[in-house]
Amino acid sequence: MKLDSKARIIGSFGVITAYFVVLHVNVLVGVIIHFIADIISVPYFIRTKSWDVVIMLIFLLCIGLSKLTTS
Repeated sequence: MKLDSKARIIGSFGVITAYFVVLHVNVLVGVIIHFIADIISVPYFIRTKSWDVVIMLIFLLCIGLSKLTTS
């Protein structure tokens, strides 16, 4: 299994974990986890040429970045 495939799996678990953290623990920590999960998932989708997912993840990264800069 390629490294970016493993990163995508870890990123998927990270997104689920981040959602839980945002709802039940701390918004800022959840946003940080989600940001990291998205970043490590992007290379897989670039390699597989899933441009719609890449655009969506970049959009979500921008939203997360705006939350991180305003907190």
